[in-house]
Amino acid sequence: MERPILEQARERFEQLVTKSSLPDPEIRVLVKTLTPEEAIGRPGRRDFPITLGQERVIEAEFAGAKAHAFTDSPKEFVGQLGDVVNLPLDSNSNRAIFVGVLNAVLRYLGIIEKTLHCRDEEPEQCANEIAAFLKCKYHNATVGLVGLNPAIAESLAKGFGASKVKITDLNPDNMGKSKHGVEIWDGTTRTEHLVEASDVVLLTGTTLVNGTFDALWGEIRRQGKEYLIYGVTAAGICMLIGLNRICLYGRA
Repeated sequence: MERPILEQARERFEQLVTKSSLPDPEIRVLVKTLTPEEAIGRPGRRDFPITLGQERVIEAEFAGAKAHAFTDSPKEFVGQLGDVVNLPLDSNSNRAIFVGVLNAVLRYLGIIEKTLHCRDEEPEQCANEIAAFLKCKYHNATVGLVGLNPAIAESLAKGFGASKVKITDLNPDNMGKSKHGVEIWDGTTRTEHLVEASDVVLLTGTTLVNGTFDALWGEIRRQGKEYLIYGVTAAGICMLIGLNRICLYGRA
């Protein structure tokens, strides 16, 4: 049985930390929770999960390099890099800290970019361009969206037609409701169904933090489906593991 993706990333991250010329492997790292305005500015639409208070963005800082990660369980942290490398990955809050700091360290090393979330009108522009990219590449495919990003959901429904879009979400307030003509399925029970019904799966990097990625990734590979991970949260993991990622407006 394959090890969890974060454990694979931890091993490669630890090797990278050991081999890299970091200012000091025991340098202190800071993780703090941002307000919605600090994280994404003032977008015109107000239905993003972060503006509704359903998710928060944490900001990790390492030697001046900063990176973001989304989570529903934000927790602040101050400690050494070694503490983060060995952090138990048994909760959403710990996974968010690990992923955020990993992103910050890799940003410091110049290995990844676009580790800060886009702001103001950029999230909606990004959604339109992601939908256009998928339409150009996959034409009339059925697209599965894991995690209800309202801007992306709307753009996909407009670009492909509601009947060609499948969506799952973990928020009970969204399950069973219709958004842009698409019923929102229960992400705890219908992941396999979404993958089966889709030609390409577009999934949020937040799945790496909330503990749902491994099961989803297993289904995508088992069924041989195309996939794309979007957003800043997944930046470092995608680089270390070699996963497909798109982040059009992330900031350096």
